[in-house]
Amino acid sequence: QVQLVESGGGLVQAGGSLRLSCVASGRTYSQNVMGWFRQAPGKQRELVAGFRWNVAYYADSVKGRFTISSDSTKNTVYLQMNNLKPEDTAVYYCAARATAMGVFEYWGQGTQVTVSS
Repeated sequence: QVQLVESGGGLVQAGGSLRLSCVASGRTYSQNVMGWFRQAPGKQRELVAGFRWNVAYYADSVKGRFTISSDSTKNTVYLQMNNLKPEDTAVYYCAARATAMGVFEYWGQGTQVTVSS
């Protein structure tokens, strides 16, 4: 059974930083099958960051502010979020897929990030 457990969310003022962590268990994953999504109230879930062929990619709205990284020895993926804005407020989810080109099918429970203005 695959399990993804996120941590690191919280309340921060605009301009502040947070680092989210996601620990994967049940299977050893490469970074290319991991990703971060978010869902704000009343909006659809959107992809924030992930890896493709070991190169990080980001949603336009977070480029230059967020950084995704991984530690394969710990089966952990991180999302460093800098210069946070109120519009970044959302529940952030870690996700995984069976293959690098597959559909994300495994989800964490989510961690709330709230950015105050």
